[in-house]
Amino acid sequence: MNSEVSQVLSKRNLDIVNASLKRRHAAESRFRLYGLLSIGAGILMLVILLGSIFGKGYRAFSQTYIGLDVHFDPAVIDPEGLRNPEALAGADYNALLKRSLGELFPEVTDRQEKRALNRLVSGGAAYSVRDEVLAHPELLGGTSRLWVSAGPDVDMLEKGYVDRDAAEAERIMKDRELGWVDKLKADGRLERRFNVKFFTAGDSRDPEQAGIWGALMGSLYTVLVTLVLSLPIGVAAAIYLEEFAPRNRWVDFIEVNINNLAAVPSIVFGLLGLAVFINFFGVPRSSPLVGGLVLTLMTLPVIIIAARSALKSVPPSIREAAMGIGASPMQTVFHHVVPLAMPGMLTGAIIGMSRALGESAPLLMIGMVAFIVDIPHSIFDPATVLPVQVYLWADSPERGFVERTSAAILVLLAFLILMNGTAVYLRRRFERRW
Repeated sequence: MNSEVSQVLSKRNLDIVNASLKRRHAAESRFRLYGLLSIGAGILMLVILLGSIFGKGYRAFSQTYIGLDVHFDPAVIDPEGLRNPEALAGADYNALLKRSLGELFPEVTDRQEKRALNRLVSGGAAYSVRDEVLAHPELLGGTSRLWVSAGPDVDMLEKGYVDRDAAEAERIMKDRELGWVDKLKADGRLERRFNVKFFTAGDSRDPEQAGIWGALMGSLYTVLVTLVLSLPIGVAAAIYLEEFAPRNRWVDFIEVNINNLAAVPSIVFGLLGLAVFINFFGVPRSSPLVGGLVLTLMTLPVIIIAARSALKSVPPSIREAAMGIGASPMQTVFHHVVPLAMPGMLTGAIIGMSRALGESAPLLMIGMVAFIVDIPHSIFDPATVLPVQVYLWADSPERGFVERTSAAILVLLAFLILMNGTAVYLRRRFERRW
């Protein structure tokens, strides 16, 4: 009787356990499914985002050009015949372009139509003619075909942003303008080429003349100042706090504040830079120097925390072995511990630099949002950075700036991916596992 009762109880317990196992396995399967769905949703959103940016920005890497037979009239360019570079630079090259367009379309005589005809060419095309004359003064008195940037409406038409089938009142280009463009294309005077200016020119009011080179140089100088200041200071602070600092309430207070500073909104550092570096110390406004100083304050906590984590990852046996063979504490740290922790330190530094490269909020507070055309040549020149350039273009109403905004984002993403990829490579290449 007792044996039968025991068998019944054992069977009941086994059924309970099996049911519990089924529920647990089902819960684990659901959890894995939820995780896979979450990852899939994240990847899908990322693909949609990158696809949208690329779909809007890839056209900015090409530009429409118009071929004009320009007569370099000495009476307009160099009336005194002295070949003075200042006189050549100040000539009315727009008049030469208007004359060339008028020769292609002699039937256009109305004043308003002439204005519309002249808008087919970019407002900055005259600078291309000027640069050609300054580089080749022997062109004076002759005629040569020059390929100059087309106006923004023509560029948008060639890139498919203008619907020819729409009503004339709903288009940015009228029927007569479409006819002029078709004639230029039929004569072989209209081409789309790689947009070299996008990578070699500074900012401009005209989207077809705007480029990212000024913002790239500003970003380079700013990140360089940040790296030179934050890396040695951050690594030195991490080494002291981890290896030499006594354990007391003051050190604990400093460590807590470093951790808190890593979570402070970046715009707070911009306000601090405005109050201290610009208003108190008089550092040049809108310069990469003040931008680098502000970003140094922002990236120092990140580098210190990463460097301390790298130092902690070195096994205590390394320190004990070095001390056992007679090395001093200083020799132990700098000859044995730091070299083994250096890959992790470099990884943290690169991640901090990539964060600094993508920041815009603190730089807006110190004036790097200004419209700057000239390319900076030092850390003291007025400059902007790539994220701020994206912000400026995104706020512009012209359709041409929309694609340049997306193109600049693609360039910024490429730099960020490169920097983070470098950090991953360094960690995997040099990191030792214990």
